[in-house]
Amino acid sequence: MFIGCHQIIIKMNEAGRSKTPFLFAVNFEMNEGFFIENPLKQSRILFNINGITNAKNVPETPKSYIFKRYPESFETYEKRFYCAMDALHKEETFLLNLTIKTPIETSLSLQEIFNYSSAKYRLYVPEKFVCFSPEQFVIIKYGKIFMHPMKGTIDATLPNAAERLLSDYKETAEHQTITELTLNDLKQVATSVKVTRSRYIDKLKTNNGYMLQTSSEIEGTLPTNYMQNLGILFFKLLPAGSILGTPRNATLRVIRNCENQNRGFYSGVAGYFDGENLDSGVLIRFIEEKNGKMYFRSGGGITVDSQCESEYNEAVQKVYLPF
Repeated sequence: MFIGCHQIIIKMNEAGRSKTPFLFAVNFEMNEGFFIENPLKQSRILFNINGITNAKNVPETPKSYIFKRYPESFETYEKRFYCAMDALHKEETFLLNLTIKTPIETSLSLQEIFNYSSAKYRLYVPEKFVCFSPEQFVIIKYGKIFMHPMKGTIDATLPNAAERLLSDYKETAEHQTITELTLNDLKQVATSVKVTRSRYIDKLKTNNGYMLQTSSEIEGTLPTNYMQNLGILFFKLLPAGSILGTPRNATLRVIRNCENQNRGFYSGVAGYFDGENLDSGVLIRFIEEKNGKMYFRSGGGITVDSQCESEYNEAVQKVYLPF
């Protein structure tokens, strides 16, 4: 089922030229993924990409279920955090996304979590992972390309939560940095690149309440022959800047050193091409299954202004089910 990314690029180019619908996913390390032609005709891998889905007869959400999280200790996170801070103070990186892997216990299967979840981008790969992501990555529509970097989170139940999120210095700086990175990324493949919506807020439902997150919309115009090289174009934008940081290559080295484990499909991307337009999301809000155990992957942006305790709490807060 999984193939190398060079093969995925070739298949995306061919499907773009022939206008053949496909579903695809690419892992964070960009060394593995999958590609499925006419995915609405198969049911092994379930998906819902912004309302386009092959899932049938979705059951109602159960009234009760077990969901427990067992996050790593603060002391364990602290070591990883100060590894990142050391690189930040040395100016090897200016922003990086630091992630954790949390064991969870639940009475629900991966497929049930997929069925009950509400999110723009949902993906279920049997015996591997389920994802219920709110974050758009790339949308290609009638010669235009759009990206929606998401950065900045707050508990929606806090007093004046939206105002606090928008006025927070650290969150604002993070978002501006990622927006600049995304602008530069898009300029590799498009012209007339500009920010069309800045720091708009989405409200996300979790099993613990609600969260607010900020995103921006960036738009560009593609060359007339973009369909001929759809895969090449798309892969120039990987990995997604919002779950990496800046500058790209140096930050990737810091992440590998501080996290000391592969992310796999977590923080990779997945998308659907309908024969004309492409819609894709970042694989965050992600649960993987290994050797009969489940792990929830989460994280957040780290800058020189970050405080260890608040970053730890944010990463743990993101371990939730969206129903």
